[in-house]
Amino acid sequence: MIEIPPDRLSAELLDALVEDFVSREATDYGVEEIDFQVKVQQVRLQITKGDVVITFDPITETCNLLTRHQFRQLAS
Repeated sequence: MIEIPPDRLSAELLDALVEDFVSREATDYGVEEIDFQVKVQQVRLQITKGDVVITFDPITETCNLLTRHQFRQLAS
C-alpha cells in the first residue's frame, strides 16, 4: 500500500476521491444527519491535517482513504 500526498493530485481528482469515499460510508451519524457537502468538507480537513491519508493499492489498483492509524497498521 502506497501513500499518495494530496498535493500530487489535481483538485478535481481529490474532490472525486473524497466524494466517492463519503458516498460509500455508512449514513448513520447519530441523532442528526450530516449533509453530504459538510461531510466532504470534514474529510478534506482531515486530509489537510494528515489524520486521513490517500492510499493506492498496486495489487487491486484502487485508491482509498484511511485514517493514519489504519494506514500504519496495514503498513507494518
